[in-house]
Amino acid sequence: MGDGHAPGRSEQQDRLGAEWETHRPAVFGVAYRLLGSVADAEDVAQDVWLRAAGSDLNQVDDLRAWLVTVAARRSYDILKSARSRRESYVGPWLPEPLLTGPDASEPVLVDESVGAAMLLVMEELSPPERVAFVLHDVFAFEFSRIAEVLDVSVPAARQLASRARRRVAKAKQSPSQATKAERERVLAAFRAAYESGDLTGLVRLLHPDAVYVTDGGGKVSAARKLIRGGERIAEVMARVGRQWRPDRIDFAEVGGELALVFRREGRVYSVDTVQISDGLITAYRRVLNPDKLSRV
Repeated sequence: MGDGHAPGRSEQQDRLGAEWETHRPAVFGVAYRLLGSVADAEDVAQDVWLRAAGSDLNQVDDLRAWLVTVAARRSYDILKSARSRRESYVGPWLPEPLLTGPDASEPVLVDESVGAAMLLVMEELSPPERVAFVLHDVFAFEFSRIAEVLDVSVPAARQLASRARRRVAKAKQSPSQATKAERERVLAAFRAAYESGDLTGLVRLLHPDAVYVTDGGGKVSAARKLIRGGERIAEVMARVGRQWRPDRIDFAEVGGELALVFRREGRVYSVDTVQISDGLITAYRRVLNPDKLSRV
């Protein structure tokens, strides 16, 4: 009995095996940008690999585009069902931290679209808007291919991307963002003040109208509402620091930007990302949900 494989199957499997590691970052990258979850992006990448391994790739001219398209379609399906999960999520939802430095386990195409701030902006978009924006503005896909992914007309795909772009631009309107050097300086000062319990030092680094967001997912103790105001945030963080004093606080690149990783008893306790403007922290985002920290 034959093995049921079409002629040329071994050649296309060789091609996939040879090119997969080159294209996997794009496959993982589009899934993470759309879903904000490392775990879900890994699942999508595995699904894409299995789909590719069982498909006839002989007629595929652009393998990268084909793989990213399959990943986008799968992510779109997950994204639509994820809306209900978001509504039932306990407390504020933050993207799963993605390590992007030299020690990162998952290679990803790094730009501002993998940062926590941008992922939270995109979270406000509808699933079709998010797909159209990511595929066109990040991956430079033509609207004809985007239309196929979303099962809409080309003009509709163009309109979705345009609407998303306007909403993203509006949300990004803010004072000048921090340079890499300024971010390093502010975070180093913040870590020193936190470790020493210097309440005045913390207040000095927080904008008076700063916002503090904690994502515990109902798994660990965390504020279920946003905390606003530099002094109030400093007081809360100082109190938490005394109660749950970390063994150490490390710097790490998360979503393309410097962040803080808090460790206690040999494990990651939280990953903290910040938004900085004019030398002050305007948003402090702390991921405490252990399900989101297992890959850090």
